[in-house]
Amino acid sequence: MIVMDLDNLYEVMCWEPHRLTINKWHAMGKPYVLASKPGGANGIIEDFAAIIEKHFTIVCNEEFINNNKQFADKIEAVFVWSYLPNTDRDLLQSLPNLKVVVNGGVGVDHLDIPLISSFGVKIANTPNVVDNATADLGMALLLASARRLIEGYKIAMAPSHLPQSFMGCEVSGATLGIVGMGRIGYKIAQRARGFDMKVLYHNRNRRSEEEENTVGAQYCEKIDDLLRESDFVMLAVNLSPQTRKLIGERELSLMKPTGTLVNISRGLVVDQDALVEALQNGVIHAAALDVTYPEPLPRDHPLLKLQNVLILPHIGVNTYETAQNIVERMVTNALAALSGRPVPDEVKP
Repeated sequence: MIVMDLDNLYEVMCWEPHRLTINKWHAMGKPYVLASKPGGANGIIEDFAAIIEKHFTIVCNEEFINNNKQFADKIEAVFVWSYLPNTDRDLLQSLPNLKVVVNGGVGVDHLDIPLISSFGVKIANTPNVVDNATADLGMALLLASARRLIEGYKIAMAPSHLPQSFMGCEVSGATLGIVGMGRIGYKIAQRARGFDMKVLYHNRNRRSEEEENTVGAQYCEKIDDLLRESDFVMLAVNLSPQTRKLIGERELSLMKPTGTLVNISRGLVVDQDALVEALQNGVIHAAALDVTYPEPLPRDHPLLKLQNVLILPHIGVNTYETAQNIVERMVTNALAALSGRPVPDEVKP
């Protein structure tokens, strides 16, 4: 039982509202967060559940669906991981005390931000902590595609002789065009410099001269110029109405016939039908994709049948270290929202 005289209570309410909120939590127990089952197919890695459980009581999405009346009034936060739980209108209406939806990762295109905000609920994501892992994977895709690593592995594992015609593309000294020079794009440029690549970039806003010089990057005001000059085109933009199908038939036709398209952003940034045709008809040499639409692709999709395509199952941030950092940052954002403090990574509507 917590005892506090009226004068002290008034002082706390006036001067320490955050402490009052935290004291309320201590009196009532840990706040409740709705999330996919840790360790499940679409859940946070089970090893990191303890990071959440230190501050929250986790209600698994499946448990909530089966018994939402028991938890609806208690849940104050939703943690979205691998696009689940689905924060649609029905869910929002069922959670009267919800204060924040926190997305594990940067991209929030799968969240209806105006809808969530209309319920007075804050939204947060986890930028910065994913930059290195995503940039690393972008370079890994570029290198694996250029040197045909998957094909080489299959030859090495099969009882067949390596054909003399098995040749890859040189990366050192090649031109890399980065579309989207935000945090991740800049990290990619840093890595490309280590391979002595010439770096071009196209962005809504030009970087400072000092930043350009640090990574040896040259700004292309028009994306067409970047596409024409690049041996490798790396897409590192957020998905928005402006970037949806940013790369289509026209843009692919501007690329070199020897060019490779690398996409680590979102599948819908590329017109996938146009990409299939470009790869089939030799308009471009190859593609390396961490993202597609939908994910996963139907097993009969033509992209899966092409030899000049390397596809990964959207694993750009899938490292142990980054996943832990994401979960820790999700907790930080949620605690801030629940205590009435500014949310560090709030996504404004």
